Amino acid sequence: MALQLVKILDSASSTIETVPTDSRFFYVTTTSTAAGATLTIDPADFLTDTSAAVATLPTLPTNNSYFNIYINGVLQMSGISAYPPGATGVGSLAITVPAGGDGILADTPIVLEIVSFAPTSNITVST
Repeated sequence: MALQLVKILDSASSTIETVPTDSRFFYVTTTSTAAGATLTIDPADFLTDTSAAVATLPTLPTNNSYFNIYINGVLQMSGISAYPPGATGVGSLAITVPAGGDGILADTPIVLEIVSFAPTSNITVST
């Protein structure tokens, strides 16, 4: 008998889903913040979409999340903010107002948006 190539005959299919979770936190400034200064917002000062108080800013899963800052409805550059997650005394949102520009006025709305992804996959192999 001559040599033959032996192969396994099978098929596979996969389904991959990336499910986003979007959380928004709202704050209205109580005082003005001058150019060159930093506005630090405590978690307890934020409200959720349902007007509930916020106890803790959530942890951002590594490589599966991001956050956006909107000041007066305008998306801001990522380099002006710092986001340590956690409760009061640990977590906060710090916005450094660039020097040489305009500051943030009192009664200005600030929105913190957090998007996290929960990827799932399902592979089916049939022979």
